[in-house]
Amino acid sequence: MKLLVFVLNNEEHLEEVLEAYIEAGVTGATIIDSEGMGRFLTYEVPLFAGFKDFMKGNKPYNKTIVSVVRDEATVQRLKSLVDERIGGLDNPGTGIMFTVPVDWVSGLVPEDEEV
Repeated sequence: MKLLVFVLNNEEHLEEVLEAYIEAGVTGATIIDSEGMGRFLTYEVPLFAGFKDFMKGNKPYNKTIVSVVRDEATVQRLKSLVDERIGGLDNPGTGIMFTVPVDWVSGLVPEDEEV
């Protein structure tokens, strides 16, 4: 199993991304409102206020989606579906998706009972 973390930079695409999750078979996720370091430093730390010009056009807030997935095939299918919907994670500013191995988990619905 893997912990899948996806930081979506443009929260306007959230509904499309969640549709991709469901289509890929990922039926459970936690969505967290998040903020990038650059935005925080620019607007909250006076020393970096001069960076506001560099931040123009960047979305100030993100959505971070966290889910436990069972296998690598699901991750790859999800990445492909997300790329189709939002134009590809290789495009700067789209977002970042990564996995971390999960050694232990409790509370997941067994695969044969999933919706």
